[in-house]
Amino acid sequence: MPTSAVNDCRGIDALRHDLEGARNWMETICGPHALQVRNPKQLNFHHSGTVMRSMASTLGYVEYGTDVTVSVRDDAPLNCYSVSLPITGQQELATRGRLWLSDQDSGLILSPHETQDLAITGSCRKIIVSIPQLALRQVLEGMLQRPLDIALTFEPQMDAANGDQAAWWRMVKFLLAEMGSAGPMINHQHMAGDLELALIKGLLLSQSHNFSQELAEAASPSCPHYLTRAKQFIHENAREDIALEDIERAAGVSRYKLFDGFKQHFGYAPMAYLKRYRLEAVRREILGDGCEGNVSSTAMNWGFSHLGRFAGDYKQLFGETPSQTLKRAAKR
Repeated sequence: MPTSAVNDCRGIDALRHDLEGARNWMETICGPHALQVRNPKQLNFHHSGTVMRSMASTLGYVEYGTDVTVSVRDDAPLNCYSVSLPITGQQELATRGRLWLSDQDSGLILSPHETQDLAITGSCRKIIVSIPQLALRQVLEGMLQRPLDIALTFEPQMDAANGDQAAWWRMVKFLLAEMGSAGPMINHQHMAGDLELALIKGLLLSQSHNFSQELAEAASPSCPHYLTRAKQFIHENAREDIALEDIERAAGVSRYKLFDGFKQHFGYAPMAYLKRYRLEAVRREILGDGCEGNVSSTAMNWGFSHLGRFAGDYKQLFGETPSQTLKRAAKR
């Protein structure tokens, strides 16, 4: 039997001492980016890992041996989502007007379409998982049972010490250890594809992103009819001046039962659900150029009368101001 029919993974290894060589190698893994090196003569780049052939995700280790900064711009986006966790040393991500520190207990996710600068210390050796945009998109669309209308964007920081995110990192470390041992079973085509799919689904389920709420709703038990009526009423009248009493009447149940149902199935109280739905609607219009450059007018059309509070709620939810979203949309 040919090797390709049995082994669905491919080992890779690269050692470079020149800036262009290091950058060009990582460009084949993650996509276009700039690489700045403080002391080029001290560069000791090493990347090793495994390419999973089913959807071309790459798991491995990378180190540069000296302080470097990786820069990504939205006019030349990455072609993958790059997820990394230091084993030693630290790294720091500058994006969305904030700094995100990463060490052994805290990983980072670079969403490909965002402007960002990643400073990596010379002592940093890290796990790096690169998942192609198309692979994540296809898996998420399958889980949601619909095509995506906007880009998938993760929260940049990922807990590696607690909860589901830590469990995902343990899975990554297990796969790296097993694939590195060159055992035939875990690298077999009938295993590797399923493991890669589990890896991608695990990331989508454990790490917060702009489709997390919808994904949770899709996985939750079917809603009672009164919740379906209430949700439909909110969606159809979100531009209007809706009060809690209006939602109660649409649902036809007591306030207590309404609150309990919303919390259980949607994770929000009714009015908080309404606010989030409105914020997401405004964001869709900004990204789709439906606001025609007038964010204030769009926000008021979706029921936001206090624009300062709207801007604060928007930034808290999406990690950027409405004007920053508008600027990114205009560049695209």
